[in-house]
Formats: sequence, structure tokens, C-alpha cells
Amino acid sequence: MLSSSSPPQPFPPPLPPPSTTTIITKDNRNIYCLLITSLFSLLFLLSYTSSSSSYSYSSSSSSTTYSNPFLYRRHHQRNLIFNNPNPKSNSSIPSSPKPPRLAYFITGSNGETSRILRLLFAIYHPKNYYLLHLDLTASQSQRDNLAIWIQNHPMFGLYGPFHNVYVVGKADFAYSNAPSSISNTLHGASLLLRWSTYWHWFISLSASDYPLVTQDDLLHILSYLPKNFNFINHTNVIGSRELRRMKRISVDPGLYLSAKSEMFYATQKRELPDAYKLFTGSSSAILSREFVEFVVEGTNNLPRIVLMYLSNMPSSQANYFPTVVCNTREFKKTVINHNLHFASWDELPKPKQRSLRLEDISGMIQSGSAFGSGFLVDDPVLDHIDQKLLNRKAGSIVPGGWCLGEADGDSCTVWGDTYILRPGSGAKRLENRLVELLSNGTFRSQQCVLQ
Repeated sequence: MLSSSSPPQPFPPPLPPPSTTTIITKDNRNIYCLLITSLFSLLFLLSYTSSSSSYSYSSSSSSTTYSNPFLYRRHHQRNLIFNNPNPKSNSSIPSSPKPPRLAYFITGSNGETSRILRLLFAIYHPKNYYLLHLDLTASQSQRDNLAIWIQNHPMFGLYGPFHNVYVVGKADFAYSNAPSSISNTLHGASLLLRWSTYWHWFISLSASDYPLVTQDDLLHILSYLPKNFNFINHTNVIGSRELRRMKRISVDPGLYLSAKSEMFYATQKRELPDAYKLFTGSSSAILSREFVEFVVEGTNNLPRIVLMYLSNMPSSQANYFPTVVCNTREFKKTVINHNLHFASWDELPKPKQRSLRLEDISGMIQSGSAFGSGFLVDDPVLDHIDQKLLNRKAGSIVPGGWCLGEADGDSCTVWGDTYILRPGSGAKRLENRLVELLSNGTFRSQQCVLQ
């Protein structure tokens, strides 16, 4: 313990002023080297990324312009068509509506493979869907050969660029003028609904049908129409002959037998229904997707009730779609009283559809129809239609706006943008017909009229 008399202790001497010279130790030197190395590495990575991006862009640009035409055939031609150095120059030109997509169901019987393929070539377009059906009168080997032929086709086969043609594997009986034909049509429609959600109209054709306009003509005209329109021949005027047919009870063996057999008829008659009105028309129709979904998948039970009633009526396919559409409030205002098919009938001794021949060609053209019904196998009128109306060469697809090959060969072996249409004179004929059908004095006055 210090006493108060002890002398005071001096303060410690002040610290020397800090030196301005930095002493770099070994540890500091390592830190500086690490920082400098990291900085150069970061700069190198940034410069490499920038150069790689520039190279990738230029490479992709050059590949778009100079790509292999075999590997890039579809997109390469599209760029040739749409590359426009001055996009403002076309800004004032109104664009055409997007073409619709059609779902075709093509049916045939024993020995009709060649007819189905000829019809397919005459109505083919890459944006459409095609389902082919050989009924049970054809052998399984015929269906297998048809499926193999489609699968190996270079354009729409399994390894083709479009792949939009299929064959029904499990076939049905489809007796003409019998209820089994309705079942077969509904089966095809349900398969097409399951296949794709992008088509707009369903068209069922038989091997005896043939187009009178090109697909470019048809798609061009349909692109300007509401997608809910249904083209169905229909009338409520039922004559005495039709009345006797509707009251007659028949049994269709195609609904329950595995082998073809003759239809037989009961001696009893039945009254016509009063819960709904029966309409009659034609077995051919062009149906909207909305209506097909209503018939196949809808919750309204009317389509099934009508189907059950018609299952015992001869020639019932001519009654099914007209009856359903005209007894449904949401669809009766969408029906056009024409199926866009041309057919010729002999009235005596009883109405019967006759085969179309070369002397009928002027009537086909003047009708403005899209299809003809009732052609014979390889009739000369088909060659005339190919040459004069469709511009189709034997064994080739009808050329359209998507075909870019040489005109002296099969021009569709080289293709471009499949949305491009090149309508011809058939589009004008079809337009005139539809203008007549949709005129104020015709359209509403012929929709599901009760008499």
C-alpha cells in the first residue's frame, strides 16, 4: 500500500507516431494474390459468356437461313414465306381468319381399300385429321395391309412430318340404311374426339363419296363461318311412304352378330313418338365439334333416347342427326338445311339414289356442293374431277398452298407453311351456294320447321 508521502509515479512514455510505411507480411501477400486471381477469373468468365452468346445467336441465325432442307423442311419454307424486312409495310393489310381443322371419318367395306386411299389423297390436308375404317365385311388382312400402308407413308405415316391419319383396329359392322351405321358413325366421332381437341367440324364419308372442291377451297370458305354451324338436310314433312317406313320394326344383325346376316322385319307396327318430333333428311352431314360432343359426351339424354328408338327402324341414319338437332333448343338455330353433298335420285317407281356419272358433271358444278355421293369404282367421272376440279395427278395428293414442289411432279413432296391456302374456282362456287343458303329469306325460314 502506497502512503500519501510517497513520490508520484511518472506516466508511461507516449507511443511513437504511426509509421507511413506498410509492412507486407507473408500472409498479406497470399491474400492479395488470391484477390487479384479471383478478379481476373471473373473478368475472363464474363467475357467468355458474352462471346458465347454472340456466337450462339449468330449460329442460330445462320442455321435458320442455311439449314438442311431435308431436316428442316417445314420450318425452312415457312421462314422463306414470312421473312419480311419491313413489317410496317403490311400492317394495313387485314389478315385472313385462321383456317379451321376438319375431322374426317372414312368408311369402306370388303375390297374398297383402293377407293379409301384415293378418297384420302383427294381430301388430304396436313391440318386435318383422318380416321379410316374397313368394316367387318373386309378381312383382317385387308385392315392390316391398310394400316401398314398408312404407317409407312413418307408424309402422314408413323414417321412422317404430319402423322394425322389413323386406321380403326377393331372394326364394326355398318349395314347401309340400318341402325348399325349410326353406331359406327358415333364410334368414329368418339375416337376423333379422344384423338384431338383441336378440330372444328366432323365429316363422315363413305368410299363412294368424292370431293368436288379442294381442301383449300373448303377450308377458306369455312374459315369465315361460325364454328357452331351444322350442315344437315332435314324436314318434318313425312309422306305416306316415309310414314310406313318409320312405323316398321326391323332387327339389325350388325348390332348383335359377329357375322353378316340379312335384316329381318317384324309384322307389328308401332306409333311415332310424341315426346319429340321426328325429322328426316340425309345420312350425310357436316357436324360442328360442339354438337358432336353434345351427342357423344353430353349430359342431355335426348341423343340416347332417340338412338334407342331408331335402333329398330330401317334407314334410321337419315333420321338421327336431324331429329336430335331439331329437338335441342341450343342447336336448332345453328343448323343449315343443306349437307353440302350432291346426290341424284330416281323418283320412280320409288325414290332411290342413283350412281353419278360423267353426264352429271354440270349438275355437280352448278350445285356448289363440296362433295358428291354415289360414285362407282374408278368411273371416268372421277378422273374428270381430278383433272378439271381438283388439279390432282394420279397417285398424288391434291396440291394446296402448303405444297412448294415443282408443278410438273408431285408438288407436295416439298412443303411450306400449312396455314397458307390457295383457293380456286371451287371456293367461289361454294361461296355462292352458302350465300344463297344464308340469305335472310332462306336461312331462318328453313330451320327445323314443324308442319
